[in-house]
Amino acid sequence: MTHHLVLALDVGGTNTRGEVLDATLGEPLARAALPTPERDGEATLTTIEALCRELLGRLPDARRTQVAAVGLGVPGIVDTTRGTVRLAGNLGWTNMPVGDRLAARLGLPVHVHHDVTAAGLAEQALGAGAGVDDLLAVFIGTGIAAAIVAGGVSVRGGLHQAGELGHVPVDPDGLLCPCGQRGCLEMYSSARAIGRTYGAVTGNPAATSLDVVTALGHDPRADAVWSEALDALAHGLLGAITLLAPSRVVLGGGLSGAGAALVDPLRARLVARARVAAIPPIVTAELGQRAGVLGAGLATFRRIQGAGGAAAGGDPADENQVEVAEPAQVPAAVRGWR
Repeated sequence: MTHHLVLALDVGGTNTRGEVLDATLGEPLARAALPTPERDGEATLTTIEALCRELLGRLPDARRTQVAAVGLGVPGIVDTTRGTVRLAGNLGWTNMPVGDRLAARLGLPVHVHHDVTAAGLAEQALGAGAGVDDLLAVFIGTGIAAAIVAGGVSVRGGLHQAGELGHVPVDPDGLLCPCGQRGCLEMYSSARAIGRTYGAVTGNPAATSLDVVTALGHDPRADAVWSEALDALAHGLLGAITLLAPSRVVLGGGLSGAGAALVDPLRARLVARARVAAIPPIVTAELGQRAGVLGAGLATFRRIQGAGGAAAGGDPADENQVEVAEPAQVPAAVRGWR
């Protein structure tokens, strides 16, 4: 097992990143990236195949034969047991048997993981959540999603949708989200929402959340936008903390780069509002853009080890969960998101 290698990939909305990893999850033996096609399912599969072949081509022959599997982290609603993506609108996938299709092309087992769950697993094992068995890892970027670790086990949910924190309503009469609901958290507190709101008040449609963070303390409009976003984020997080009682909260994604400007006022809001929940330590993620790739690799190595070989299958939580019935078709109302 120690000599096995894994092709670990993180499929993002803009780029797909890949690394060749050994079981130490240290420096990659090879690394590459390709742009991700937009809403074109077949083109996305072809891009992933091409990236895998590029990674394999960068290995010496002796090392290439040690590649045991592909670990693939993807967004959306992911059935990791069957390797099927139920819905990933930005990738153009609906009920797509990604694992089987790619395995047939590559001649390797392909293990499909939810990208945020994988990133959270990596932070729990290797990063800011190390040593914590009950962890809430919240990734704030274009959208918002969470990875939940309870008792050391990644929680996926019976319908493979656990962790969609960004679609928890914080204002039932609020902004209309592409998912069809009103007042979803990510409509107020995601990096995209913060940039959009600042752009509206400044007249600069190209404004980003980085512009807001840079202007804090210098532009009252930025201060107001940031404060409103943190109010909503605290509201959503308090519900999750009250329900799950994590020992630590890790904040990842692009917005976590704000550091103390994010963590300190967010914690202050949570402490001020909490009446039942104990607010745990809140820290920023440590693995950066590698979190998704490392998580896909880690989950795949654990799956291989648990199966005693390189048989295809789902994530390491599968051995701790009862097989569930085939999920229902994805509701039409949510086809535009993730």
